[in-house]
This record gives sequence, C-alpha cells and structure tokens, in this order.
Amino acid sequence: MSDVVRVNPIACDAHGLCAELVPELIELDEWGYPIVAGSPVPARLAGHAKRAVAVCPALALMLARSERPARSRWRGAGRSGAFPQGNRKAPDC
Repeated sequence: MSDVVRVNPIACDAHGLCAELVPELIELDEWGYPIVAGSPVPARLAGHAKRAVAVCPALALMLARSERPARSRWRGAGRSGAFPQGNRKAPDC
C-alpha cells in the first residue's frame, strides 16, 4: 500500500500552497488550481506531502491509501484533455 495525494476540487480555493510545498507531486493549472499526478508519494516526499495536507487553508488536500499502484485516470487536465480516459467525450454545447 502507498499514499496518494487527492484534491477536493470543490473545496479548493486555489491558494497554491500545496504546489509550493511539494512541486514534484502538484502543479497548478492556468487558474491556480492544483493538478495532482495521481502516482504514489515517494518515501522521500512523504513529509512534504503531509505538510502540504496540514497547511491547506481550504482543507482540500488529503493523503489516501491506495492498495494498488496508483495510475492517474486523468490525462493531465489542462494539457491533453480534462476528461477521464475511456468512452467519455466532451458534451455537445
């Protein structure tokens, strides 16, 4: 088992502290909201990830246990698409 950083996008206020504390795992999109890699937190970054969770002013970050190696189901929102991989497509507007 390993820890994975998760973000509650509804609770997040885009303060950006998380990306400053652990830029190896979290980057910000063009609006300042975090994009997490979805991969397991390496042991060398565990302390930084815990600190980022603890100081999040909106309480929008968490460390979740993953029983299998975590692979992000997102293609990297803001880069190659914001929709999960699979049979979903963008809504017709």
